[in-house]
Amino acid sequence: MRRTPATPMPVSRAPARSTRSVPGMAAPLLAALLLICGSPAYAVPSPGEGVQSLLGNDISWPQCNTAFPTGQAFAIVGVNNGLANTTNPCLAEQLDWAEGSAGHPGRPTVSLYVNTANPGAAGSWWPAEDEYPAGRAVHNPYGPCKDGDYGKACAYMYGFAKAYDDAHHRGISNPGSYVWWLDVETENSWSYTDKDANRTVLEGMTDFFHSIGAQVGIYSSGRQWDQIVGTVSGSSNLYSLPSWLAGSRNASGAAMACSHAPLTGGGEVELTQFVSRGFDYNYSCP
Repeated sequence: MRRTPATPMPVSRAPARSTRSVPGMAAPLLAALLLICGSPAYAVPSPGEGVQSLLGNDISWPQCNTAFPTGQAFAIVGVNNGLANTTNPCLAEQLDWAEGSAGHPGRPTVSLYVNTANPGAAGSWWPAEDEYPAGRAVHNPYGPCKDGDYGKACAYMYGFAKAYDDAHHRGISNPGSYVWWLDVETENSWSYTDKDANRTVLEGMTDFFHSIGAQVGIYSSGRQWDQIVGTVSGSSNLYSLPSWLAGSRNASGAAMACSHAPLTGGGEVELTQFVSRGFDYNYSCP
């Protein structure tokens, strides 16, 4: 997600196309979108200019103290303040806004996204044992995590701990009822020599969210995902997670991006994103 309201997401290289074709419903949906949004990105309504009944919006801390989008069919709200160990200062207000979404037959009215990272020794906190919070043992498939270990075992615990904090310390009621999207971007801290450790951070987060009954997905662009994680094997709990792809230029491009390859081999593209007039818009793939 963007760190400032008007800066677009980095545009990824065109992902390899999968064997999944654009579903039959895409044509009428796309026609409706173009009537609402127009083909050029500048034709998307700004707040107060109209209602777009098929698109969703995502917002987070950059939109604090600004006007929010209007008329969204569904909403995705960022829980953090740009870093994985922080809280969005206007989260409660934005959740209230999200609850007013019009509704979409294929999407939950409100979902959440969280920042992710693998800061290692540079972080303000790093785990040294397989417990979180203190006294609660965590089954660590890469354990044991020990003091001074910045590999897979402690990376898994870091991800588990950040997800625990997101669910229990950010002000989210009933966290197990949401879809939680893991925001994976190069602007956060990652190891560029140990993609396995980066992957296990996300696996730890996924395991925690699954443990409370929540659903999980991955947000990224193909280029950033390749740089941070790369290919995910079928044994990873990330393998079958749905993808939310960044980088489309407009509504028509977002609809076509539904046929792009997902971030992981066992998943499907569920959402695609484009940016217009300082807002993120999201297309729900049929």
